[in-house]
Amino acid sequence: MNKLLVMFLSLLLVGCGGSDSSDVADNNVAECSGTDINSQLYCKLNADYLWYDELKTGVNPLAFSTPSAYLAQVIADRDRYSFVMTEQQYQDRYINAVFFGYGFATQRTDNNTALQVLYVYDAGSAAQRGLSRADKIIEIDGISVAEWLARLDAGTATSDDIYGPNEEGVVRQFVWRKPDNSQQQADFVKSTVSTNTVMHRSVTQLGDKTIGYLVFNTFIELSETELEQAFSFFAQQNIDELVLDLRYNGGGLIRVANQLSSQIAFPKLQGNIFVKYRYNDKNIQKNSTVGFALGAGRTNLNLPRVFVLTTAGSCSSSELVINALSPFIDVVQIGETTCGKPVGQVPDRVGDYRLFAINFQTVNALDFGDYFDGLSPNCPVNAAVTGDWGVMDDPLYAEALAYINNGRCSAVAVTSQGLEQRRAQQRVQPQWLRYNEQ
Repeated sequence: MNKLLVMFLSLLLVGCGGSDSSDVADNNVAECSGTDINSQLYCKLNADYLWYDELKTGVNPLAFSTPSAYLAQVIADRDRYSFVMTEQQYQDRYINAVFFGYGFATQRTDNNTALQVLYVYDAGSAAQRGLSRADKIIEIDGISVAEWLARLDAGTATSDDIYGPNEEGVVRQFVWRKPDNSQQQADFVKSTVSTNTVMHRSVTQLGDKTIGYLVFNTFIELSETELEQAFSFFAQQNIDELVLDLRYNGGGLIRVANQLSSQIAFPKLQGNIFVKYRYNDKNIQKNSTVGFALGAGRTNLNLPRVFVLTTAGSCSSSELVINALSPFIDVVQIGETTCGKPVGQVPDRVGDYRLFAINFQTVNALDFGDYFDGLSPNCPVNAAVTGDWGVMDDPLYAEALAYINNGRCSAVAVTSQGLEQRRAQQRVQPQWLRYNEQ
């Protein structure tokens, strides 16, 4: 099983970062003279890490068996986002857009007696056998989910025990309950799953307005084509408004964020600044400004506003879209406060690993980028899974429709204090660990 823990992590810039050890301070010579992976990793951090002056010193790189364990001990205390992955994981996730599993993601629900499905990938065995968003898995291979989770928490069972080893053709029988309380069961088969990034697109009519709804899950190379297909569909439908659902989108390629932003509001964005990059004082020459560009997209909607649905799982490139568009069009954010990541990574190759260390901060055309506490919604609403994508009783989607209809936030919008309490509870764990992907 591969959980793809990086799903809600990365904001990465296309290209190759890094430096040699010539910029490293004298008190770090010991680490940089080493040939082991951890020492090489430390050299990269000293050269390119945004907070290099906050790195821990005196940590023996040879005392850690993995780069991930070492990285966790040396990065700045404020850093919640830097990580390491193998080169193969990098290629699978960001280049090939595949992972090994059944093709769905869940979170615990009903007092740890069920796993509620957040989304499914079209190509996975789970989707092909009828599993959908909002379904609740209650039994796996003849054992209740309540029992499995109790064993998992007690340390007497592993994820491999529940879902099977990471091997082609592994079969598990799943039993799940639909939102209408009907029950289904089927055998799911593990395979290499392609991860579609556009989870849903649809058009609905509200009075005299045609409203497009786009659920977008991550910014990777595959997204360039999928976004163009979605915007072509919306253009053919002559939509008047767009609801962009980024509630589970943890980020990805900045050039895809630029494409998405530009397709929403081009040509009125043409000639304007999309993002400014700000590096550490060792790399000032890398500071740059990038304008809005359609990139791989050909279709644009020229919309004067967009509604963006967010949660604490909306991170990095998702936040960048909101921040970049805000100076130029009306961005109505609905839902919960985002994760708070106005910084990004250039993935460095270190041996057989990719180091995703925070290298730069991003700011918009107005030089705003200080949202480490997250971007707060205009209309605060607690997210809930009530059915498949596009159901009218989904709290976030319903609020967007209500705003379009009435021109303001509705009475159901909750207090910001209530949302902050929920956000604090969600972030007891790092947000990329809250969703279990199989």
